[in-house]
Amino acid sequence: MSKLSRHNAILQLLDEGPVTNQEELQKLLRRRGIEAGQATLSRDIRELGLVKSADGYSLPGREAATPETDLPSVGRLVREFVTSVRAAENLLVTKTSIGSAQPVAAALDEENWPEAIGTIAGDDTILIVCQDKRAAGRLAGRIQEMLA
Repeated sequence: MSKLSRHNAILQLLDEGPVTNQEELQKLLRRRGIEAGQATLSRDIRELGLVKSADGYSLPGREAATPETDLPSVGRLVREFVTSVRAAENLLVTKTSIGSAQPVAAALDEENWPEAIGTIAGDDTILIVCQDKRAAGRLAGRIQEMLA
């Protein structure tokens, strides 16, 4: 199990409901077939920037978030989950870790970049439709910069 996959699973669990402590997080991950020790979970919590409140762990500002600001920044999602971007004429095929395509595509859509007409997300692949080949090249470069 890669760290990216584990981080994605933790974020999905937080989307499903409150996680009150590390023991509960460990049990929920184990049910998904992910084994992680206490030290690993502590690192994951710190790396994901989770905060603990009376309700349990959450992303900072999540309590007052609007639907449009519900996702982490596009740069963070691209860095953590995108593995490659390839242009094919006016299309970009963007590969992500398993289960990460939809949140990344949603964050890309929220950016409202003029080059992108829209996205279609599967489980680990995003198809980005651009205006033309030149726009696809510009957008691919922008995403590549986030990966660096």
